[in-house]
Amino acid sequence: MNAPAAPVPLGRRMLRPLAALTAVALPTAYVASVDPNSPGHYPVCPVLRATGWWCPGCGGLRCVHALTRGDLTAAGHDNLLVMVLAGVVAVLWLRWAWAALTGGPAPGWRSAAGRRCC
Repeated sequence: MNAPAAPVPLGRRMLRPLAALTAVALPTAYVASVDPNSPGHYPVCPVLRATGWWCPGCGGLRCVHALTRGDLTAAGHDNLLVMVLAGVVAVLWLRWAWAALTGGPAPGWRSAAGRRCC
C-alpha cells in the first residue's frame, strides 16, 4: 500500500504566483513613479518611429501609469487594449493564487468546444 503524499507547504505553493506578481509589480512601480507623459524618460516606439503609425502597444506605458493612479478614463483613452488585458491578467492571477492558497487544482475554464454534440 502506498503512503499518502505529504501536503505541500503554503510557502512553496505560493512561490510561483508571488514570483509572477513580483515580476509584474516591479516594472509597474517604475512606470508609476516615472511619468511617460514627460519626454526623455522612455524610448520612442520603434514601429512609430519607422512607419509613423501607432502599433497596438503605443500608449501602453501611459495607460499603465494612469491605471496606477486610478484614472480609468485616461487609461482607456491611452490604450484600451492594455487596459482590458490588465484586467484579464489580474483575474487569471487571482484564480491562480486562490488555487495555490487553498491547495486545490487551478480552476478550469468551461468550454463548449469540449462537449460532444448529439
